[in-house]
Amino acid sequence: MSSSTINYQELAEKIKFWGRELGFSQVGISDIDLSGHEAALSHWLEQGYHGNMDYMARHGMMRARPDELEPGTVSVISVRLDYLPTDAKFAKLLKKKDHAYISRYALGRDYHKLMRKRLQQLGKKIKEHCQQFNFRPFVDSAPVLERPLAEKAGLGWVGKHSLLINKQAGSWFFLGELLVDIPLPCDSAPENDCGHCVACLKICPTQAIVAPYTVDARRCISYLTIELRDAIPEEFRPLIGNRIYGCDDCQLICPWNKFAKLGQEDDFQPRNNFDDVSLLTLFAWSETEFLDKTQGSPIRRIGYACWQRNIAVALGNAGVSGAIVSALAAKLPDAEPMVAEHIRWALTQQQRKAEQAKQEIKITEVNQRLTGRLIRSIEKGLPRDA
Repeated sequence: MSSSTINYQELAEKIKFWGRELGFSQVGISDIDLSGHEAALSHWLEQGYHGNMDYMARHGMMRARPDELEPGTVSVISVRLDYLPTDAKFAKLLKKKDHAYISRYALGRDYHKLMRKRLQQLGKKIKEHCQQFNFRPFVDSAPVLERPLAEKAGLGWVGKHSLLINKQAGSWFFLGELLVDIPLPCDSAPENDCGHCVACLKICPTQAIVAPYTVDARRCISYLTIELRDAIPEEFRPLIGNRIYGCDDCQLICPWNKFAKLGQEDDFQPRNNFDDVSLLTLFAWSETEFLDKTQGSPIRRIGYACWQRNIAVALGNAGVSGAIVSALAAKLPDAEPMVAEHIRWALTQQQRKAEQAKQEIKITEVNQRLTGRLIRSIEKGLPRDA
């Protein structure tokens, strides 16, 4: 079919139907004009909020110009894929300090390949109906502002925590894009319904949301535990708690997530008991076990050293435990320097808390003795018939 005879409105409707057939939760279409986001992107980079993610600055304004990334791009097809599990244990796990908290999106298999394959299938389906058609799929794999594009495509609005929020589906979903060279009719961006709510700003453990819609990655627990390859700054270690891979706090507190949809993909269900596993169990893994058990998981990309680093911090934040101290001490001699530094910090934390606990016990014992003496002295002073 030549481009002159294509009914693009009809094709757009078919694309959305095909997308749902492939398992996507929602499909939307936008143009490529992101010029309104360039000033904010430039300011964000100038402030150094991207931290050590040098690729962010390297690509610069290309992130807001899809046609520079893929010449010939005219429209962007954005897709949403829900991933909320059927039995989420979010808040409960954060309170179990001797257990690991892993960001919900990483509990199952890596979503990148699954979504990319389906986007590829969607592109091929469209190609069957267009004589001349080029496309390129992306799933977190290109310097493109995917959330503003998804917002323009009607999938939701960018919330104050910088994540996309859908009025009917919350924010527990993945995004992907198909850059295409045909002029499809665009959807409309929804109204921003964050209102006066600032719950995500207040709940952030490290105050990484430095202003509404602005996240300083250098303070973000997701960045510190996933993207950072160096030592985690000491000021943030106690605030990380038991979060060993990512953080969901800003989504957990978001009132719109009461409308979140359950994911339909078995691949996104928890593996290796990642939704309820002790820190000591994970810390005991050898590098071979780590590589084996995280095969097909997004966790694998941080590597064994950062995995050990993150767990060491969490063990330092856990309650006083002889088993934890023994495990940390056993790993220390063979740990590489960066990991060893975090193990020593964790041991210091455990020792400090143990000494504090002893001191509290002493104070309690003293108070009990004083109370006993006071009671006895009062009893002695009472009349015999009292």
